Amino acid sequence: MNRLKTQAIYPPQGQPFSLMLFTRYPEPGRTKTRLIPHLGPAGAAALQRRMTEHVLAQVQGAAQRLPLAVEVHFAGGNQGQMQAWLGNAVDYYPQAEGGLGDRLMAAFSQSFALGRPGAIAIGSDCPALGADHLAATLAALHQVDVVLGPATDGGYYLIGLRQPEPALFQNIAWGSDQVLAQTLAAATAQDLAVELLTPLTDIDRPEDLPQWETILASVS
Repeated sequence: MNRLKTQAIYPPQGQPFSLMLFTRYPEPGRTKTRLIPHLGPAGAAALQRRMTEHVLAQVQGAAQRLPLAVEVHFAGGNQGQMQAWLGNAVDYYPQAEGGLGDRLMAAFSQSFALGRPGAIAIGSDCPALGADHLAATLAALHQVDVVLGPATDGGYYLIGLRQPEPALFQNIAWGSDQVLAQTLAAATAQDLAVELLTPLTDIDRPEDLPQWETILASVS
């Protein structure tokens, strides 16, 4: 394992990590676009709405027993629309301009500028993510610099950091099956210690939908 960049134990007592949920306001035609041919614009937007609600409920439940401050980082819509949809119990931030790497880097930078001892970013596409994955992330960040949750499509569903690491978000082929491999290569180049969580599936394609239906059935 590579050396740690800092030996501090995280999180310090009373200081929560930021848990940053990246999502999009569910406007038909502008979300879950790879599923529009299968579900139609309204159906794809409805899926986005329901999955975001599910993931947010999961992380809010986890935050009842873990040191996490839940934030929603949104694209599309505005803060009023987001609050009307998801309530007032979380903080809302519009995503930065640019590609996914730019938006992630800006969100992490903002979190650390607020004095957080660490931050975790997730998306709304992985409804199998639960409190156990977040607890494992926090535990790992006592020992390593970076935690990644591998997605079965070659990306990642979670990234946790204990300090800013902009190199992890640069020169990545976002949306490809090389995202995880390229991020791991960037971490190695920066001499960062990394831990991987259990792989999970993002719900992005028609063949992923049965897994979502199984998750829905389990919480009904």
